[in-house]
Amino acid sequence: FDFAPFVRMVMGDDIDACRREVKSQFALYVGGMGAREKNFYNDYAKRLGYVDAAQEIQDLFLTGQKQQACDAVPDELIDDCCLVGPAEHIKEQLSRWKSAGSRGEIGTMVISATKSEELRLVAEELL
Repeated sequence: FDFAPFVRMVMGDDIDACRREVKSQFALYVGGMGAREKNFYNDYAKRLGYVDAAQEIQDLFLTGQKQQACDAVPDELIDDCCLVGPAEHIKEQLSRWKSAGSRGEIGTMVISATKSEELRLVAEELL
């Protein structure tokens, strides 16, 4: 088996705006995918070290406070799981993913990018 993480990518000069673009998806997945006791994404966020945040996101989302759930998603969680921000920041993020690949921790990255310049940056850094 090969570990192939799905990685969202949003490149732009305003890192906070880029993070906001993916926080609603994280709030949905961490907060609302599955039952409270059986949510893969919530468990995964906890395994990454975001125990308190994962619980707060889920509590907010399941009580209908979806915007507050988005606001509760830590920037660090986004940075750990996504490629966001200015090109130089994304290059730093890609170096961590590349190192994980060198150690055999991941084999393939499935990158969700919508702009040609995003794909070009990834190709230049990883290929």
